[in-house]
Amino acid sequence: MNPQSEPAETYRGSNSHIIVIIVLAVLLVAALGFGGWSYSKMSDYKNNSDKKAAAAVAAANKQLTAQLQAQFAEQSKSPNKTFKGSANYGSITFKYPKTWSAYVDSTDGSEPINAYFNPGEVPGVQSQSAYALRVELVNDDYSQVIQQMNSNIGAGSLTAKAYLPPSLKGVTNVTPGVYYSGQINQQNDSQRGYMLVIKVRDKTLEISTQSQEYQADFDGTVLKTLSFAP
Repeated sequence: MNPQSEPAETYRGSNSHIIVIIVLAVLLVAALGFGGWSYSKMSDYKNNSDKKAAAAVAAANKQLTAQLQAQFAEQSKSPNKTFKGSANYGSITFKYPKTWSAYVDSTDGSEPINAYFNPGEVPGVQSQSAYALRVELVNDDYSQVIQQMNSNIGAGSLTAKAYLPPSLKGVTNVTPGVYYSGQINQQNDSQRGYMLVIKVRDKTLEISTQSQEYQADFDGTVLKTLSFAP
């Protein structure tokens, strides 16, 4: 037996024990750290669970209220009202939300139809308001009206496309009009909306919403049901 080998083996054994102790210590520290973090999270949840739950309920109720209000607003528009123009001027007809009021100005003989529509009360005609719906049947030549409107396209504030109301598809002697989007009134910056210009017999129909807010009603209700006798 070699008397020098025993101390070396003892030394190596001591090193192994030290390494094991260090590893265990590290694991213990990590476990304590994780335990402390978990306890902090649990304490935070316990202490603030009622507050967080109340906030979540309030947010859900706010969203639900907004949805119900929007749904009610849409439902309150039906059944729609119907506008019927004189047979002398093509019997122009269309539907509009029943929550809108109408004012038809018959004092100007140069315009067979001169009407204003708006939710609730209709603002005065001198107010420069942006109406939910504006309807004018004018004696101006269709090509002249189109030429005047098209002159504003180059500025980039107005776009145009051909459009024929669904109710008039297949009707003889009816040609597509022009649907404008953007700054439909160059003299009033607030009137950014949508307008259809279409020929009705020897006259020109200008029907528009002067606010982008009402595009869905304009496209989906008014223009969808617009018809006249050519």
